Amino acid sequence: MAYDLISIGDTVIDTYLPIDDAKLFLDEGTEYLGLKYGFKIPVEEGVSMVAGNAANNAVGSSRLGLKTAIYTNVGNKDDDQDDDRIKAKLKREGVDIRYVVETDDLPSNHNIVLTFKGERTILVHHQPYEFDLPDLENSKWIYLTSMAPNYIDSPVINQLLNYLERSGAKLAYQPGTFQVKLGAKKHHRLLSAADFFIVNVEEAIHFLGHDIASPVPIKKLLSGIVELGVQKVVITDGDKGSFGFDGDKYFSLGCFPAKLVEMTGAGDAYATGTVAGLIHGETLGEAMRWGAANSASVVGQIGPQAGLLSLNQMKESLKQNSKIVAEKI
Repeated sequence: MAYDLISIGDTVIDTYLPIDDAKLFLDEGTEYLGLKYGFKIPVEEGVSMVAGNAANNAVGSSRLGLKTAIYTNVGNKDDDQDDDRIKAKLKREGVDIRYVVETDDLPSNHNIVLTFKGERTILVHHQPYEFDLPDLENSKWIYLTSMAPNYIDSPVINQLLNYLERSGAKLAYQPGTFQVKLGAKKHHRLLSAADFFIVNVEEAIHFLGHDIASPVPIKKLLSGIVELGVQKVVITDGDKGSFGFDGDKYFSLGCFPAKLVEMTGAGDAYATGTVAGLIHGETLGEAMRWGAANSASVVGQIGPQAGLLSLNQMKESLKQNSKIVAEKI
């Protein structure tokens, strides 16, 4: 069996808690969410759902017509039932779950997402699963994303590199928080193997080791990543849109119109749409439009997956926003 894409990374259960009794404040250029210390804070009714970068990508890729599988770890400790919930959700979405690994002595990952004024603050804990890549079938693309910090001490990256060399699959890399913190020097072999790399502008600055307090020109960030061996790179920058570089041409793309409900999963949706566009044969500039369309849809609903577009919905969104195109810069 051959796949269009296999997603590799962590999955979680996200519990969303909308809050109103909070304040925002700045400290040395960083915006903080403030809650009354020692108080009981009222929240609106919460909702929980399957999420995580890898799950978001796998579900979104399947909806966009790609034959998709996922390698991820789930827990099965005591009476934990989140493992079954995660697997059932993925299966319903048409994702092949043969590479989902259960760990009996750990629970599944569970995050708390505080939503306030359309933005989200995520309280994250990754379980220290043992990462050991299964014997994967051939796939056109591998999508590598967020994993628990202990992945660095596992054989999974060497296993992945061997798989890429053996199979000829292309690598899309969307690093998670811990991978970004390690910086470019810890990722040189992965980066030299990556056909596509995507981060937001703050992550790009951290990843390349620049001072976050000093503005860095977007072309310098894009070229700096390509110089590490990546073939194509995209950097997203919130309401400023996104920027791409294919090693030859630089691109700038504005945002598609969206009704903002909350931002969870916007980056995953953009990355998923862009990679799907590339797999469907689009140029980087056109694939970025797929990402923008997917992201605009996701921020209009609660959670990272409800708004992920089907292939027909994607085509309709691209048509409706035909005047929003990637411009050379």
